[in-house]
Amino acid sequence: MQDYILVASSQDLAGATMIGCLKADIGFTASVDRKGAGESFISPSHKNVKLRIHNGSLLHLENLDEVYPDASSFIFLSKHRSDSKIPTLTCHCTGNFADNPYGGNPREIAISYPGLQKAYLKAITAARHRVPKYDIVIEATHHGPTSLKKPVLFIELGSTKEQWADRHTASVMCETLLGILGNRLERCKMVGIALGGTHYPTKFNKLLLESEFGLAAVASKHNLGAINEQMLNQMIEKSVEKVTHIIVDSKGLGSHKERILNMAEEAGLEIHKV
Repeated sequence: MQDYILVASSQDLAGATMIGCLKADIGFTASVDRKGAGESFISPSHKNVKLRIHNGSLLHLENLDEVYPDASSFIFLSKHRSDSKIPTLTCHCTGNFADNPYGGNPREIAISYPGLQKAYLKAITAARHRVPKYDIVIEATHHGPTSLKKPVLFIELGSTKEQWADRHTASVMCETLLGILGNRLERCKMVGIALGGTHYPTKFNKLLLESEFGLAAVASKHNLGAINEQMLNQMIEKSVEKVTHIIVDSKGLGSHKERILNMAEEAGLEIHKV
């Protein structure tokens, strides 16, 4: 069974709320501390899952491979912040297409786990009746960490202090996540990298929910200027599941449409338009 590492920060209110749920409701208890800053917790009922509590920013945690060399993936539990202040549950993989204002290395994409993201999105969407006030949507790839040797997925609770402290919703998120980690995750029959659309790519979100596609890295329209052949290849290669398609929001490519479509054709993968 795969070994999953949950990572949360005690300085992040949403993360602290989810830590509280994992300890009080699910029974995570302290284990022997590992090297590096932070505390480790385990649960007798979820033996393939460990919780790592960090006391700083999650966006710069590039040393977790040293702390957990046997991990299969790192799942970060974090707050989501947006100007709209809409209550939102999001998930996304990490990476920087250009510079790195929020951690990670510039022009580096983290390893993605399409099957894990798809399973969580479908499960939390199925639990929507328990969190009816929240929008549920993926985000495009952004921020750090970017250089870990195992796949990274951020699972976020947003978008203001009111939601970050929402114990009920945090509990639903944790229960949902642990539910899928307790079962064998299915590999996606088709995996695409995605190009175009907004930071909250509703077309790609619908594709995950209604088709057999999984997604690796997602570059929104405002990052397309940074996409060249090297970056496109990095998006394709950095997935634990083989990328089979390039998925494009053909109406969401803006001024880069012709260049991006030509580059996609040259990559030699099947193109799927949404």
